[in-house]
Amino acid sequence: MTDGYVGSIGRGGVRVQGAPVASYPRRVPEAVRGEVRRITVVGEDVLHRPCREVTAFGTPGLSRLIDDMFATNEVAEGAGLAANQVGEDLRLFVWDITDDWGVRHVGHIANPTLEELPSGQRHLSDEAEGCLSVPGPYRTVPRPDLAVVRGRDKDGAPLVIEGRGYFARCLQHETDHLHGRLYLDRLTRREQQSALREMAGAADGVHARRAARAAGLGARGPAAT
Repeated sequence: MTDGYVGSIGRGGVRVQGAPVASYPRRVPEAVRGEVRRITVVGEDVLHRPCREVTAFGTPGLSRLIDDMFATNEVAEGAGLAANQVGEDLRLFVWDITDDWGVRHVGHIANPTLEELPSGQRHLSDEAEGCLSVPGPYRTVPRPDLAVVRGRDKDGAPLVIEGRGYFARCLQHETDHLHGRLYLDRLTRREQQSALREMAGAADGVHARRAARAAGLGARGPAAT
């Protein structure tokens, strides 16, 4: 079966690595090539410490990791995924997300740094937020509705990505991961405990849905079987 294509002239268009493209497959090519990995869960050490910087660019290993991250994100129906969520201690994340204006954003970034916004641009948005490593619960987390991250692509070229609304939230959420922080860390202790209880009751169902989706997509990898 061939993938359908979406154009950049539709409702909102598509931006890959921050740049508009004329057309793009519905399934990210990296996801087709990649293998599904197990997603780490809250409590695992790799999620709770700062990640190492990427220093080896343009390598087959880095490309393969990005492919696997896209495949894993697709199966989990995520908006983004950080490397430590597949057990890799590296400052790297991927995204495939449609923003509030219907623009689809797809890409990856290594060693991202969030720019400090001028006070006049810091408008907080209170929206529900979840995490693939905290399967099940969503909680309201205030975040700025604009985010700019600077980093490098897999070949080491400089990259600047700007996001607004939901995409801004995604960029901030994934950058948090690389500092060893989960969205739970932005909640009160009572809210954290409530979310963890909800996760305990929902996790089996979430994992079953991911397995079913992997089977439906014909995804490869030990976490897809």
